[in-house]
Amino acid sequence: MNLSDYRLLYVLTCIGLALIIVSPTLAMFVRLPGGEAFSELWILGPGHMAEGYPFNVGANETYKVYLGVGNHMGGSEYYVVYVKLRNQTESLPDNLNKTPSSLPTLFEYRFFVRDQETGERQVLFSFGDVSFDGNTSRIQALTLDGLSIDVNEYAAWDQANSGFYYQLFFELWLYNATTSGFQFHNRFVGLWLNVTKT
Repeated sequence: MNLSDYRLLYVLTCIGLALIIVSPTLAMFVRLPGGEAFSELWILGPGHMAEGYPFNVGANETYKVYLGVGNHMGGSEYYVVYVKLRNQTESLPDNLNKTPSSLPTLFEYRFFVRDQETGERQVLFSFGDVSFDGNTSRIQALTLDGLSIDVNEYAAWDQANSGFYYQLFFELWLYNATTSGFQFHNRFVGLWLNVTKT
């Protein structure tokens, strides 16, 4: 090795040691890119497990599920979950176009969740004023957490699956500080329910 090789080795060693020494200070100012930011939305059954969900439901019977939101967005977030009811022919949110369902919102749950934490609520629901006429069923009222809501929703008899099917579903919306409003966050979950004669 000649003298210039020793100088290069000395300079590289000094730079390496300097970076090691100042790295804790640099970490306070330099933010490395993190993983993917995302939110979670889920429903758990009445036993607080991913099982035992209500399916065959009767009029004026109360059912329980748990609605949860998980935040992995990198900061505290403000969420609203809109509750909607549909039959088999009505629209769901469109994941490809990132648009919500056009159905009316019946109820909402609000969550303020810090990063890497979850929020959860118990949801109690029942159907009232249910009628059947030949191959059609009609639900006139949905009760969510003690609040009765007029829905006037119809479903036709599903011959293949032998039932009158409705879906109670939940859309996740996220507060956007730039627009000062909530926007659809492209997440939804739902429960298929076969409304039966009691």
